[in-house]
Parts: sequence; structure tokens; C-alpha cells
Amino acid sequence: MDAPVLLTGSEGRVGRAILDRLAGAYEWRLFDREPPAEDPPGEFVVGDITDEETVREAMDGVGAVIHLAGDPRPEAPWDSVLRNNIDGTHTVMEAAVDAGVETFAFASSNHAVGAYETEARTPNIYRPDDKFLLDGTELPRPGNRYGVSKAAGESLGRFFHDEHGLSVACVRIGNLTKDHPPKDYERGQAMWLSHRDCAHLFECCLEAEYDYEIVYGISDNDRKYYSIERAREVLGYDPQDNSANYTD
Repeated sequence: MDAPVLLTGSEGRVGRAILDRLAGAYEWRLFDREPPAEDPPGEFVVGDITDEETVREAMDGVGAVIHLAGDPRPEAPWDSVLRNNIDGTHTVMEAAVDAGVETFAFASSNHAVGAYETEARTPNIYRPDDKFLLDGTELPRPGNRYGVSKAAGESLGRFFHDEHGLSVACVRIGNLTKDHPPKDYERGQAMWLSHRDCAHLFECCLEAEYDYEIVYGISDNDRKYYSIERAREVLGYDPQDNSANYTD
């Protein structure tokens, strides 16, 4: 890719996981409300995604966007998820379309479908022999207001694709941790996304050709709630890690 990649929320957990492995792979334009903690691997813009003018200035000349910025708290209050996660995502997507950007990767979340995991609502989801996997074709079922905001971001991506031709990949990120989750943390094992696989998945979002997609961001764990087949098929995702390989 000749043009820079705009990475919003670059100082967050997902942003650091991406940059730790892909810092030299692309020309980056990094965007965060906080200054970088260390020398950034590219141009850095300090700004807020709710500031339309700053977003549009940062968008100028980029070839693709990875949009991570927002309030990441699962129990964030409504005024914050509305301002940062919904209005902010709309601002970034609209600026991308107006700037002629063609590829947009959106960090969605497992929280967009979190209520499927409630045992009383989906009794079999925790059974080890259960073959049912969420695959991205199911309707959103948020478990909190943060999840509502991520489902809204997915819908915004659908709109901007249908109306303006923006290629949008919505990645429902699972349990991203630098180290593997404890062996007795069954949910964390099933939803684990390693840093290596996270960086690889978002690199696939930048390199593949697609229209509008919802995929799940987890490693190739033996136990899964989510299917990664769509990510394999459309994006070329080839995860290398598996939570079952770790026993500590």
C-alpha cells in the first residue's frame, strides 16, 4: 500500500498489538487523544474522533483506515458510548468516504453479541460438545450499552458500504491478551485472541478484497464460541495460536 494507513486509537491495547508486529510493514498515520508513550512508528496526530475538523485533516491522503478509537469500557455510560463510539465512528467513516478511502477495518467486539452467551438464553453455548458457533450472520444481541455501540458501528459500516462503496470489515474482537488466559477461565480460553493473530487479522483486512464483512477475531482455539471460517475464506486469515496449547 503506497498511501499511509490511518490507525485511530493507536495507543490502546489493540493498537499496540497491531503496531508491535506491523510497525515497519506500512506507512502509518497514528491518531489518539493522548500523546504517544514512546517514539511512534509514523506521523502522530493528537486529537479526538469527535472533532470533525481534526479527523478530516488526519484523513487527508490515507489509503486505508483501521478504526479502533472509542470508549472501551464494557459498562461505559450511554452519553460516552453515544458521543465516542457511535457519533465518533460516524465522523470517521464519513470523513473516509469524503477523502476517497476505499478500505475500512472497524474494531467491533464480542459484546455486540454478548447476550448469546447467557446460559439461560442459549442453554448449549457452554457445553463442550456443542457444535453451535456464531458466524457473523446472526443478528446482533448486545449484552451492554458498549455492545449496542459496536452493533451501531457495524450498521454504519453497512450503510457506508451500500451508499458509498466503502469496503468495510467489522472484526468482532474476542479476548485479546498478551499472554494466554488461565486454563480454568473457560470463556477466556474460547475467546482468546493472541497479539500475533490480532496483528495478522488486521493486516488481512488491509490486504484482502471484500465488500462488507463481519468476522470474528479469535485465535484458532480448540474450544470456540465463534466461527473463524469467514475470516479464513474472505480475508485469508491464518491464525497461528491456540489457547489449548497452554496449560499454565
